[in-house]
Amino acid sequence: MANQTESTKLTKQDIKKVYIRNLFALQFGWNYEKMQGLGYAYVIMPVLKRLYKNDPEKMKKALKMQLSYFNTTPAMAHLITGADMALEEELGVESEETVMAVKTGLMGPLAGVGDTLFIAIYRAIVFSIAAYIAMQGNPVGLIIPLITCAAVLWIRYKFTWLGYNSGRKLATSFADKLAPITEAASILGLTVVGALIPSVISYKTDLTFAMGEVTFSVQEMLDKILPCMLPLGIVMLSYWLLGKKKINSTKLIFILIALGMVLGNLQNMLTFAAGLF
Repeated sequence: MANQTESTKLTKQDIKKVYIRNLFALQFGWNYEKMQGLGYAYVIMPVLKRLYKNDPEKMKKALKMQLSYFNTTPAMAHLITGADMALEEELGVESEETVMAVKTGLMGPLAGVGDTLFIAIYRAIVFSIAAYIAMQGNPVGLIIPLITCAAVLWIRYKFTWLGYNSGRKLATSFADKLAPITEAASILGLTVVGALIPSVISYKTDLTFAMGEVTFSVQEMLDKILPCMLPLGIVMLSYWLLGKKKINSTKLIFILIALGMVLGNLQNMLTFAAGLF
């Protein structure tokens, strides 16, 4: 019994494997349906093998859950994988709802922070300074990116342990309060995803109708009813189509391309039809 219990606890080697995989493999298998989902499942696989190696059914259930949609800044993903490891270790496969809520709730906000810190600010400052020094003929310009890269790798390693320790506290100290925490994380994730709709999808119609000397803009009327109504409609249509058995992400892309071609030429089509009659 002691050996069995010991085998279901994560070791430092397991956590280091997840860290290494997170560095190099999170973006493996990136696709439009799950984005980093496939890579995330590969990253977390050492943990699943450690915890569920003696139970194939739990292994299947856990792996299916980990193959869900995921997308965030790679540097910040260590916090989420760390918390995920701790929740799986403390609560087992029954932590599915909590893990999903943590992944969904954190990936959006952490992506915003990570893109700002590790992409926009980091690249602009570090490489601008390094390039300026290198242009002066100073070899230090080549060393600066290497030093900062090592610092980022160290930070990402610490993020892994920070997420792991925080996840253990969440699973032990707040075990009786996981339901409201899970619900709050889910609401946060949905809010972030909802906010992405108008910022990522920017479709506007130039459709107009003339009544005498007055010209009505369809886009202006829709904006008065509900701003960004068309992007929201496109997302809702996509979500509805993906619920159909014969529709996958690849087919959806072609459907949206065809829809964009039709809507983009709607004004010309209506003008042509009016000319015929």
